[in-house]
Amino acid sequence: MNLDPELLAIIVCPDCHGALAPVEAELVCQDCGLAYPVRDDIPILLIDEARRP
Repeated sequence: MNLDPELLAIIVCPDCHGALAPVEAELVCQDCGLAYPVRDDIPILLIDEARRP
């Protein structure tokens, strides 16, 4: 996964507005734990697409 660090600094979890951290092929919210997929280096920040912990 090749996400720009500047992008990671500004995007947040759509559900709780917590910080997101890259973990393998997902962005995981540090507050609520939702895991958002990253496909072709594009974060899919849709709650319906997120995986619950």
